[in-house]
Amino acid sequence: MAQDTARQTPAAPATPARALLPLILPALAVGVGASLIFVGVSAAAEALQDVLWQNLPDALGVGRYSVLWMLIMLTATGVAVGLVVWKVPGHAGPDPATMSLDAPVLPPGVLPGLVLAAALMLAGGPSLGPENPIIAVNVGIAFWLGRRLLPRLPGGLWPALAEAATIGALFGTPVAAALVISEALAGRQVKGALWDNVFAPLVAAAAGALTTTLVAHPSFDLDLPAFGRPGWGDLLAALVISSTAALLGMCAVRAFPYVHAVFARLRHPMLALPVGGLVLGLLAAVGGHLTLFKGLEEVGEIAAHPDGWSAGEFATMTVVKLAALLVAASCGFRGGRIFPAVFVGAALGLCAHALVSGVHPAVGVATGVLGMLLAITRQGWVSLFTAAALVASPTILALLCIASLPAWLLVTGRPQMQLRDDGTPIR
Repeated sequence: MAQDTARQTPAAPATPARALLPLILPALAVGVGASLIFVGVSAAAEALQDVLWQNLPDALGVGRYSVLWMLIMLTATGVAVGLVVWKVPGHAGPDPATMSLDAPVLPPGVLPGLVLAAALMLAGGPSLGPENPIIAVNVGIAFWLGRRLLPRLPGGLWPALAEAATIGALFGTPVAAALVISEALAGRQVKGALWDNVFAPLVAAAAGALTTTLVAHPSFDLDLPAFGRPGWGDLLAALVISSTAALLGMCAVRAFPYVHAVFARLRHPMLALPVGGLVLGLLAAVGGHLTLFKGLEEVGEIAAHPDGWSAGEFATMTVVKLAALLVAASCGFRGGRIFPAVFVGAALGLCAHALVSGVHPAVGVATGVLGMLLAITRQGWVSLFTAAALVASPTILALLCIASLPAWLLVTGRPQMQLRDDGTPIR
């Protein structure tokens, strides 16, 4: 009966190749452009970070990551970003708590302020990543230029190309973009075959990833100790850690609208952002300098020495970084939540390794990141991909797929770490 039904279901009509070929050059152009914007903003932020956190404190004779300097710098970053949000045309875009990877098309006048706010945030130390603002900037530029240079192409093509290109550039591989696109298409009515729909975005993602690889040489592999054949103990550890990470992440998700409402009551970016910066400085004083910034370089540092900290220290970093992510995302800093969530999950996994020596560091890190990303992003494929990419071990894939199941049951159907314009959580 099932076979008869399958035979009666017509296959999606294929798109002729002549309809796809004209999309290649625009997709390549968007991919290269999106990557260069991402690399340029990142390089500028890193240069400013060196000045703020190395040159300036050294010149003043202050410890680079002393409590005093962290309090000063994070509060000053709140003031600087607050000025941009207050005074720059466009106010650096909409409330970042309402934004996700699926960015709206913003007017061109908003984009300079958003770039400036994101660069200041990345350099100043708040616990957010570049993904959301960079995607929004690339979507706005691609749409504005595309509609003017190639008005015959569908307007909805340009945001899709820009999102895919930026995700490819961020992760250094088009695979992440393909997974995001496929997951998005699963909930939509689309015409034609799947690969016809992802063809042009995948070209853009490949161009973005290759450009970033050639220019910036990114790497997500943490070079953890090699993981061999999984055993029953590894399976148990994977299930426990991923579920614990998902539950911990959901605590932050549940608290998100309430923390956001507290900062919203301050009613002005020159109050909310400096106060948020001060809170982040106090958190950094507890968690240490590794809980600052977007977290990708810091993940590499803790993973390079999985036995270098005690379970208590890893637990402190986990809680502080998650709290810092919650505050930074609530008070108005322009940034994304994926990269700091990776740090939180990795620190939790290494805490498990420190508590139980039989937990392999690769298993702890991968499953901790998996559960945390599932809770924070609600992107199943991206969570699996990121967790696997950090460990770069094919044998761990089966564990990750199994560990994702109980974690997903804990997060699905519940509020997301994204708010509507009225401040209510999205489910």
